[in-house]
Amino acid sequence: MQLEIGKIYTGKVKGIAQYGAFVDIDGGGTGMVHISEVSSTFVNAIRDHLTEGQEVRVKVIGINEQGKVSLSIKKAEAAQEDGENQEKKPFKKDRRPKPNVYEPKKSIPQSEMTFDDMLAHFKQSSEERISDLKRSTDRKNGTRRK
Repeated sequence: MQLEIGKIYTGKVKGIAQYGAFVDIDGGGTGMVHISEVSSTFVNAIRDHLTEGQEVRVKVIGINEQGKVSLSIKKAEAAQEDGENQEKKPFKKDRRPKPNVYEPKKSIPQSEMTFDDMLAHFKQSSEERISDLKRSTDRKNGTRRK
C-alpha cells in the first residue's frame, strides 16, 4: 500500500527512542513520529505518552527522497477533533464586518497552554521587557531616538 501525505492511518508503536517513536503502519511500512509531533502539550519524556505495542492514529506529514516517512500524532488528533466539530455545528458565515479594534489576547491558565502558546507568550513578554529596558537606558543617557 502506498502512503499518501495528509492521510490518516492506524499503526502500532514498534520502537521508542529519545527523539521519537517508530510506528508500523498497517500494510504501509514504518515511519517515525518526532517527539515534537507526539502531543499538543510539551513532551519531556516520550515514554510518558507512548508505549511499545500501543495502537495509534497518525497523519503522514512528509516523505523525503530516501523514502523516510514523517508522521504526526497531534495532527491526526487535531484533524479528528475538527471533523467532530464540523459534524456538530454547521458552518454559518457571519455577514457583519468585524470592528477594527485591538483586543489583547485573553490569558490562558498556564496548565492549559500548549508549548507553542507558552513560546509565543515568552517571546512577546521578552520583547516588551527589552524595549522597556532600551527606553529607560536611553532616558538615563540623555539620548533620544527620533
